[in-house]
Amino acid sequence: MTDIFDVIADGTRRDILQLLLRRASEADAGTSVSEIVNDLGISQPTVSKHLKVLREAELVTVREDGQRRFYSLSVGPLEVVDDWLVPFLVDAFGDEAPDVDYPLAPLPDGATHAAEVVGRAAANAKHVVATALKRLGA
Repeated sequence: MTDIFDVIADGTRRDILQLLLRRASEADAGTSVSEIVNDLGISQPTVSKHLKVLREAELVTVREDGQRRFYSLSVGPLEVVDDWLVPFLVDAFGDEAPDVDYPLAPLPDGATHAAEVVGRAAANAKHVVATALKRLGA
């Protein structure tokens, strides 16, 4: 299975996920590739490449209608991220994590950079631990 932290470390993929989240309340039919291209202003090949990664990580589902594909958000795999982050929130805020309104708009530049850094750090930490365990024969 693809490392979820590697997947969400990319800003374009996070933008696609946020777009699908915004559109999820509008219709359950999904969002077409052309709608994603138009909304995000990026090329169709780029969108398709990122959707493939998101599909492999099971973060999106696809519904086929003829030659068109409609994508929807699948939040289940994000529980791994949530489980990883909660201890940090508890440590920072005591026994009770703050109520957070999750943004439906793209993250500000500073937050986007921070999310990329956290994603890369988490992915790197997982790799270092896996490598160390292999060396120890575990």
